[in-house]
Amino acid sequence: MIRDEDIQKIKSILFKSANICVFTGAGISCPSGIPDFRSAEGLYNRESGMKTPPEVILSRSFFNNRPAEFFEFYRQAMVYPDAKPNRAHLFFAGLEKKGKRAPVVTQNIDGLHQAAGSSDVIELHGSVHRNFCAVCGAFYDLSAVLSAAGMPRCGRDNGIIKPDVVLYEEPLDEGVTGRAVSAVAGADTLFVVGTSLVVSPANTLLRYFRGANLIIVNKTPTHYDDMADIVVYDDIIRVVEHLEA
Repeated sequence: MIRDEDIQKIKSILFKSANICVFTGAGISCPSGIPDFRSAEGLYNRESGMKTPPEVILSRSFFNNRPAEFFEFYRQAMVYPDAKPNRAHLFFAGLEKKGKRAPVVTQNIDGLHQAAGSSDVIELHGSVHRNFCAVCGAFYDLSAVLSAAGMPRCGRDNGIIKPDVVLYEEPLDEGVTGRAVSAVAGADTLFVVGTSLVVSPANTLLRYFRGANLIIVNKTPTHYDDMADIVVYDDIIRVVEHLEA
């Protein structure tokens, strides 16, 4: 439920803040037609047509041992080339146009924050738009993965082209994590959107926040709600509509 007093507080905080770090999860991209993972309609609760659970398919060991099946699922469930930025992506990108420093730390791999116009996007789990040959490191865009018949192969050495996304059993990139820590620690306002905050180590980034205002907007409660100054249990699109009114 959205309370007018919360909306007014958020408006005031955003107006006064010069450095706003936006931390996003799958919930911000759901209105763009990209499913989340853990909700009733999420990826983990959908029928994939495969006997292996999605959490196993999206692991490094599965990718190494059964790459053909990995890509069958990956193209079907993880890539949405026609998705467009929604009102929430555009709202947070618009903070920069108002003179705010507004880095985005995201768990998403869809590239929609960049498409909306955000210039400083820190992708904790990588991006479907970056792909590299596992042998020579040659770069390939998303079209190379989507257009391939079966496993995408490098034109130079026939190596498998691996999406630059963090799979289960893989660590986060230390450089990316360091940038995320700096963005969170240096913000006077941290705006958390559309994440259950259960995925580690991404959720531990909140521990580095030392600013004045923590705002959480998510459809369901999180374990970090007690730390927040404002918590709104609702869809971010509805919240943005109220903020822009």
